Amino acid sequence: MLRYIQLRLLVAIPTIVGLSILVFLMIHLLPGDAVDVMLTEQGASAAQLAEMKHQMGLDRPIYVQYWMFAKDAVQGDLGRSVFSNQPVTTQILEQLPSTMQLTLAAMIVSLVVGIPLGVFAAVRHGTWMDSVSMAISLVGATMPSFWIGLLFIFLFSSRLGWLPASGTAGFKSLIMPSVTLGLYSSAVIARLTRTSMLEVFRQDYVGTARAKGLSERTTILRHALRNALLPVVTVVGLQISYLLGGAVITETVFARQGIGQLAVGAVLQRDGPLVQGTVLFLAVVFVIANLLVDISYAVLDPRIRYR
Repeated sequence: MLRYIQLRLLVAIPTIVGLSILVFLMIHLLPGDAVDVMLTEQGASAAQLAEMKHQMGLDRPIYVQYWMFAKDAVQGDLGRSVFSNQPVTTQILEQLPSTMQLTLAAMIVSLVVGIPLGVFAAVRHGTWMDSVSMAISLVGATMPSFWIGLLFIFLFSSRLGWLPASGTAGFKSLIMPSVTLGLYSSAVIARLTRTSMLEVFRQDYVGTARAKGLSERTTILRHALRNALLPVVTVVGLQISYLLGGAVITETVFARQGIGQLAVGAVLQRDGPLVQGTVLFLAVVFVIANLLVDISYAVLDPRIRYR
């Protein structure tokens, strides 16, 4: 197991390095920057623009700028925001709890809805209940999250007044954003769970369990579901990354504090260091999530780490 983890880490490190280069180039090769926007609005002269860019190192060769950025990033320093002059790392950490709260709640929604729906559809395979279950999951997978969010705000906030339309105060403010964000993932998990369960039902050990006289409930939960969840684990890890990315849209729709709102504000202001830091942070989280999925997959199925 230790060797397997070491091999996965060796793969993850160059991936993170490649992502950092890609993010850095995307930000720095775009025309214009925050210095131009900020000082032009203040009527600054060309000399003042050049002086500030020199202080920030923006007049150096691109490879020198990347080396300085990478060296500081390894130590946890992602630079300073051009507009607020606060450390980017500090701003991300301040917004991280809200985003993680939303992501965790959305994942709980997707698991609580997706796995039972997939199991139910597999058990009732070929019946109208199977068709209805898959139709529900198809609707969840095809509707845009921002449209669902706006629909929820209109119905449950504007019309019924049950839930707050925005903000991060209290449990009620978390319900609509988490359901909005979790519906797509629940649909993906439901369809995969159904497919995996149907495949497991055809295995000999399930037939043996039934022949021994075990109840259908015990056969499904103890023998079939555990093995059917192996591919679901992989998708869950990928969905965590999707949920973090989807938080950008969801936090904007519901005006929630979080990394998504921070990134959107940074893009609108052309705050390069802040955009760079938030995007790189989310990318690293994506890689770490996939690494944890690989490790958990090997724990569930020991044959994988021996290959």
